[in-house]
Amino acid sequence: MPKKQSNPRRRIATLNEKPLHAALKKWYRRPGDRAEKPVGGFFVDLVRGKLLIEIQTRSLGSIRRKLEALSETHRVRLVYPIAQEKWIVRLPEDGDEPLGRRRSPKRGSLDDVFEELVSLPQLLACPRFSLEVLMIQEEEVRRYDPGRAWRRRHWVTEERRLVDVLEAHLFEAPSDLLALLPDSVDEPFTTADMSEALSCTRHRAQQMAYCLREMGEIVPVGRQRRGILYERAAA
Repeated sequence: MPKKQSNPRRRIATLNEKPLHAALKKWYRRPGDRAEKPVGGFFVDLVRGKLLIEIQTRSLGSIRRKLEALSETHRVRLVYPIAQEKWIVRLPEDGDEPLGRRRSPKRGSLDDVFEELVSLPQLLACPRFSLEVLMIQEEEVRRYDPGRAWRRRHWVTEERRLVDVLEAHLFEAPSDLLALLPDSVDEPFTTADMSEALSCTRHRAQQMAYCLREMGEIVPVGRQRRGILYERAAA
C-alpha cells in the first residue's frame, strides 16, 4: 500500500512554529478541536465547532488581513498573550547550557493590548470577532551573537517559552474594552486623566483613546491645554 503523503503546507506551518505559540496552542486546545485546518485560503490554529481560534504571539498587524477575511463569514477568536512576569535566560554563543536566569523588572499589564490593537481597532466591532488576552509567565531566551544586535550588547532573542497562564480575559464587544476605563474617570476627560486613573504612561493612554474612539466607544467633545476632551458615547 502506498504511503500516505502529508500536506506540505501543513508541515511547513508546524516546522515554523515557535515554542511559545506551540505551548499556548496546546494549553488552549480542548477535546474535539482540530489543529492547523485550512479555512478560506488560510491555515487556522484551532477549529472548535464553528469557532476559528487564531493564536498570535507577535504583531497583530501582520495578521490583520487574515482576521478581517475570516471574520466576514466565520466566528473568529484571537488569542493574544501578555507577559505579566518574565525571566531572561542567557545562552552562550555555542551550546545550550544557560549562563544565568534572572527575573525581568518589566511587568506587563492588561492595557498593554492597546499597543497592538491600534493596528486593527475596528475589528472588535465585528459581531463575529472576539479577543482573548492571556496574562502569562514566560521565559525569554537570549543568545550571545557577537555579529548582531550591538545595541543590546550582542544579545539576540532566540525564543520565548511559556511558564504558566495566570489569567484569561475575554473581550467580545468594544464595550468590554471600554470597561477597562475606571468609572472614577469623570467626563469630559483627557488622555492625561486616563493615564492617571490607569497608572500607565500617557502614550499608552493615547493608544487606548485612539482604539476606543475608532470603535465608537468614546467621542471627542472639545479641547483644552491638557489635550482633547472625550466623553463615553451614548448607549
